[in-house]
Amino acid sequence: MSFEKLSIGQEIVGTSFSPTRETIRNFCEASLDFNPLHLDDEYMKGDFGKTNFGGIIMHGMNNFGVITKMLTDWLYEQNAVQRRLETRWKSPVKPGDVITPKGRITALKTTGTSRWASLDVEVRNQRDEIVAVGEAMAEFPL
Repeated sequence: MSFEKLSIGQEIVGTSFSPTRETIRNFCEASLDFNPLHLDDEYMKGDFGKTNFGGIIMHGMNNFGVITKMLTDWLYEQNAVQRRLETRWKSPVKPGDVITPKGRITALKTTGTSRWASLDVEVRNQRDEIVAVGEAMAEFPL
């Protein structure tokens, strides 16, 4: 697919991911983020204000990762690159959930030096609940 064949409203879908206790632990080690939210079942039995997660949760940055993989997989084939990604976490993801990233083109623009696509992105779980949302920008060099 080339930039000329892109259209506003077009969707892309990424690879689903199912976090496990092991992948969450691996992310703790890779990121040096050993917050008990991600590791300690006993700690997670407690309440956090009005919130109770009911068990350990995946790092929010894993949502960022599945979105980035989706964008990279889509853009690499077109010699295009991801230039910006902003995300917000909406709901926790737990071991055994299945999350899937999606993107929808919201704007296309050609400048004197390049071509650009803006996208709304989201991650949904197996219950079709939104767990992360954001915006991305991709460049399709001339």
